[in-house]
Formats: sequence, structure tokens, C-alpha cells
Amino acid sequence: MSEYQYYEFIAIDEPLTSKQMAELRACSTRANITPTSFVNEYHWGDLKADPAEWMRRYFDVHVYVANWCTCVLCLRLPRKVFNTGVFRDFKTETTFSAKQTKTHWLLEWVLDENDNYERFAEEDGRGWMGRLAPLRDELLRGDMRPLYLGWLAGVSAGEVSGKTTEPEPPPGLSRLTAAQLSLAEFLEVDEDLLSAAGHVDQTGFKHDREADAELVDDWISALPAPLKNAMLKLLLTGHAPQAESKLKLRFQAWRRDQLSGALPTTLRRKVADLHKMAASAAEARKKQAAIQRKKAETERQAKRETYLRTLATDFNRCWRAADKRAERGNASAYDEVKRSLVDLSDAYLLCATRADFDRRLGKFLVRHGKRGALVRRLIEAGLWQKSS
Repeated sequence: MSEYQYYEFIAIDEPLTSKQMAELRACSTRANITPTSFVNEYHWGDLKADPAEWMRRYFDVHVYVANWCTCVLCLRLPRKVFNTGVFRDFKTETTFSAKQTKTHWLLEWVLDENDNYERFAEEDGRGWMGRLAPLRDELLRGDMRPLYLGWLAGVSAGEVSGKTTEPEPPPGLSRLTAAQLSLAEFLEVDEDLLSAAGHVDQTGFKHDREADAELVDDWISALPAPLKNAMLKLLLTGHAPQAESKLKLRFQAWRRDQLSGALPTTLRRKVADLHKMAASAAEARKKQAAIQRKKAETERQAKRETYLRTLATDFNRCWRAADKRAERGNASAYDEVKRSLVDLSDAYLLCATRADFDRRLGKFLVRHGKRGALVRRLIEAGLWQKSS
């Protein structure tokens, strides 16, 4: 199997300059380069540059897929949006990391050399950027679920010890956004682990919405004028996500202080506990799938029985139709005859007898028994037994 790599980068906050585009072109003569993107695929060779360095200098989102079962998502976000300690508990050995530059955070999610060969034999990398890029805006708005999914991917990959305590689970793990579901698929997070992680939404404290709305009013009233002015300036200069993220982080910290003692501590589970819950979720999922399969089979059988009864209303018409198909004398016609006679056999079993069908089939073969290809098909379908 030949080597395959797919690289895609996009610039969101600032478009590329002509000079920057020329610098990128010097690294690749074949790439599709625009003021907001770089896309190229390699069947031999490799990108003559460091993707991490390109993220520091040019781009805000990067997706990489290689057919040796590796894929990478990298996001660049303004450093001032997040405190240094935000990412600490979510980091894993390989699946999620966070690095600082002078101006930005570089967040990276990695699925490295897993064993899903079928997926990567078919996948060429296209389409992931559109599905994953919205994660950047979600993080800028203070949604921590993509970070938790990176950590959970590490658990799924077996690189997190069973004795490890999970990071504080963000709310909404049981109702992920489309981009977050795509990230879980991209990283191949075990679906039962994902279900187990989301269980905290059902068991956690559910505060009164009216009381929380009053807290928001109190907090806004107490905000100092310089801070309000700074946030309004961000909004009016095209930096709404940064303003929203800053305000949400400040509010959540203030809210925790105000409700300390009133809110129970969010349950933080051990990885071993998550695995146990995942096993239970898997069992429940299998039972539900079995129920759905049985229901679907019952519905299928009911539809087929209805169809067979329609055949039984006029068996003679069905045999005449089979005669006409057989007389066409080609392979496709013989295939149609075999399928129709299989249905007709079942209809006889339901509404008459097998002996009745065998008698009619004998008459049919008096006319068409010299058509060897047709007879072979009927024997293969178990409709006719070749005499010794």
C-alpha cells in the first residue's frame, strides 16, 4: 500500500499576506494556497516544513491525516483568553497537549497509529476541517468539552491509569455539539466511555435557573466600569468570541465563590470507575440493539408476509410472469426468475403447500428444463433437486 498524507491549514483571525503566501509556495509547488488556506496531499515525499511552526506563524486550525492510522487536529487560540492552569488536568501522554507561544496557545489532539486499518484505507482527510474547525469558536466561548474529549481519548487509548482521577467534567457531556461528536469520532473515543462520562449530567447538581439569572444580574451590576468598557471595545472591534470567553470565565469563577457550600462538589471519578460504567453502558447498548433488531425483523417479516399473500391471490399470474422471463434466455432474466420463484415458494408454504409448489415447478421445468443456466440457479436456491 502506498504512503498517503493529507495536510490542511486555515487562517481565521487574520488572512495571509502576499509575502506569507509566497513563503508557503516556496515549500510546495502543488498545494492549493489561498489567503485563508493551504491544502495538499502526498502519495510520496512529505511537507517540507514543520506544521507546528506554520501554526505559530500563519494559521489557526490544522488537520492532518496519514494512512498509517494517524490523524491530528491543532488549534491556535489567543493566549490571553485562557489561564495557564486551565489545560493542566486535561493533558495526556499523546492524545491531548497544550503549548504556549508568546501570543497564543497551540492545542493538539492526536490519534496515533491505531489499528483501524479499514478506516484509514478509505479516508483521505477531506471533510474533517469543516466538521472540526467550529471547536475553536466553542473553546473561545468557554466550552471546555473539547478538552475533556481529548483526555477521554487518552483513556480510550489506554494511556491513562485506572487510578487517575478525571479532570473536572464540564457540563453538557451527555449532549455534545456536532463538532464535539466529530472530534470524538476523529479520535475514536470509545462510545461506551463517552456514555459513561456523560452520566455526570444526570447525577450532578441542577441549580435553579431563576436563582442563577439573579446571580448574573448581581454580577453584571458589580462589574467595574473599566472592565465593561474593555469588553464593549472587544465586541465593537470584531473580537466577540474573546469578550464572551473572558466574561464567562470571570463569571464562573465568581459564581463558584458565591455558591461555595451551597453547591455540592462536582463528582470526579476514577478512570477505573469510568471503565466499569462503560461496561454497563455497553451491556445496555447491546440489549437495546438486540431489541431494535428483533423489532426490525418482526416488521420485516410482517411486510414480507403481506407481500407473499398478494402473490397467493393469483398464483397462475406469477407462473406466467416467470415463463416470460425465462424465455428471454439471458443471465439477468434467469436471476429474476430465481428470485421470483423463491418468493413464490414461500407464498405456497404460507398459503398452500410445498407439494403444490413442486407440482407447478415440475410443469415449469418441462418447458424450461433444457436451460442449463436457469436450472443451476434453481438448484443453488434449493428449489429443485437434480436427479441422480
